Amino acid sequence: MPLTPFHLGPALFVGMVFFRYVNLPSFLAANVIVDLEPFFVLLFGLDYPLHGFFHSILGGSVAALVLFFVMWKMNAPIQKVMGFLGVGQDYSVRSIGIGCFFGVYFHILLDCFLYTDIMPFYPSDFNPVYGWFSGNEVYLFCVVSLVLGVLWYGYKITRK
Repeated sequence: MPLTPFHLGPALFVGMVFFRYVNLPSFLAANVIVDLEPFFVLLFGLDYPLHGFFHSILGGSVAALVLFFVMWKMNAPIQKVMGFLGVGQDYSVRSIGIGCFFGVYFHILLDCFLYTDIMPFYPSDFNPVYGWFSGNEVYLFCVVSLVLGVLWYGYKITRK
């Protein structure tokens, strides 16, 4: 997705569905962090694929590992913010890891449907899901997911 905000819809919805198992802030951050790669390519005019190494399982795993350590170290301030937002969780090392890794892989999967330059199994250029869904279908999924995620969040915080 050229615009990372589209990833936040499915991330919020899936994060709310699996709230008991997935650290929500890690999952949300992981769904966005992968797009630093195309952001820097565009910003600096780099001669590098828009969706390069970090849009692969191998590169995404590196990004998820780095994000895991950042989220683990930032655990206390993030807990305060999430508590203020009404979605406090138990932040186990496991839930942070699940959020980071599955969030990155979820981002890559969504992009795999849309872009020919994504090589999820780098160094192989095999992308088995490219074209399964049209761009309009993927974007509609993202928007509908955002609405459902916001509704679920609203329900969760008003239920207390």
